[in-house]
Amino acid sequence: MNILVVDDEPLARSRVIRLLAELEDCKVIGEAGNGRDALKQSGELNPDIVLLDIRMPEMDGLETARQLSALPNPPAIIFTTAFGDHALAAFDANAVDYLLKPIRKERLARAIASARRLNRAQLRNLQAAPSPARAHLSIVVRGNIQLLAVADILYFIADQKYTRVVHPGGEALLEESLVALEEEFADDFVRVHRNALAAIAHLSGISKDAAGRHFALCGPRQERLEISRRHLPAVRKVIKEVS
Repeated sequence: MNILVVDDEPLARSRVIRLLAELEDCKVIGEAGNGRDALKQSGELNPDIVLLDIRMPEMDGLETARQLSALPNPPAIIFTTAFGDHALAAFDANAVDYLLKPIRKERLARAIASARRLNRAQLRNLQAAPSPARAHLSIVVRGNIQLLAVADILYFIADQKYTRVVHPGGEALLEESLVALEEEFADDFVRVHRNALAAIAHLSGISKDAAGRHFALCGPRQERLEISRRHLPAVRKVIKEVS
């Protein structure tokens, strides 16, 4: 089993790596000190298992797990932490197992065995389990996985079988439907057209052209998104609420 070890404490990573070296059929193929590096290495190395610390700065293990589960070949996730109060949240994030620090060799071996028994159908079922809305989206830029904060996104546009994500730094494509994104981020985005969702936090007003069409003004450059008649009342309502 190819394993990636993720923990922001170097000593904790070293201890887990030593324990794994004593187990049969376990090969550590990489280590990472934060969630971003974990995603990058998972995309490059395609591990079978990720041993993932929960409490890490910037992006914690629970958020990292949700991003990992969206990969084309998601790894099995085993959480490690010194805080037992995270157990329920860990399993909500689709963990195979949950290890309290200091980790014992026998307990680690049982967790690895559980992960080994997972088949792809079971992994798909884990991915389908409900979880909180993501704080970041994984996008591919020049072949590399990068994280985009949802709070920075200006709007989503349906683009054939993809969804175009527009943010201050440019654009990216997601292999996720507009409907699924609308359901997940219902509190932060509003439907302005059948093919577009706008970030409520980045809406500043509505304009109208000579032909009577309405447009949502979005982002620092006041980009215009056409609003359909059907969705105009809802857009007006959210703009009024945030004004």
